Amino acid sequence: MSETPHIVSDVMTQTVVAVGRDAPFKEIVRTMEQWKVSAMPVLEGEGRVIGVVSEADLLPKEEFRDSDPNLFEQRRRLSDVAKAGGVTAEELMSTPAVKVHPDATLAQAARIMAVRHVKRLPVVDQVGVLQGIVSRADLLKVFLRSDEDIEEEVRRTVVSYLFPAFSHAIHVNVHEGVVTLRGHIRDTSLISVAVRLVRAVEGVVDVEPQLTGQSAGPDRPEEGQ
Repeated sequence: MSETPHIVSDVMTQTVVAVGRDAPFKEIVRTMEQWKVSAMPVLEGEGRVIGVVSEADLLPKEEFRDSDPNLFEQRRRLSDVAKAGGVTAEELMSTPAVKVHPDATLAQAARIMAVRHVKRLPVVDQVGVLQGIVSRADLLKVFLRSDEDIEEEVRRTVVSYLFPAFSHAIHVNVHEGVVTLRGHIRDTSLISVAVRLVRAVEGVVDVEPQLTGQSAGPDRPEEGQ
């Protein structure tokens, strides 16, 4: 049974295509074509990541091949103009590389990708040595988790925890990752808590609470008391 939360090391690809800082432009293009990748870490020394070179870093070479950018364009796109003249990975790469550690959660990795607008992250240890690479597709692997596995975890970690005295009366159904909770509970204020906890279970697509009960008043004990 899969436990939550998964971390980056659980889903990352350990075999990574990379290039050295002195790799020439055409070698980078050939390597990308051979391995069907659109970006690669750039390494130095014993495998320390110093940058990432992507197709976007290579395109200015073609864009400015038959024309010189005007002064306004040069100022607005200083980095792209510089990369148009680059001939090695060190001159072409984006640096510093946007990286993640193996023990980061998938949610943390997804947040980094969204904020930094990248499709993949080199995974590095504490001294920056490459351990693997994690992509958007890797982060989506949690949604391959079976409905049965999700249902078991919801029952064990949410229903039994929040409603210990009534867990037998609460029905959990999972279909295509959508979790439905049905039953009668004593305190309806716990519904929002249950929804939040269920959403945190990896592989859950959505939650449909169909729980009924009464709001806890000043003289009503909380659930399980």
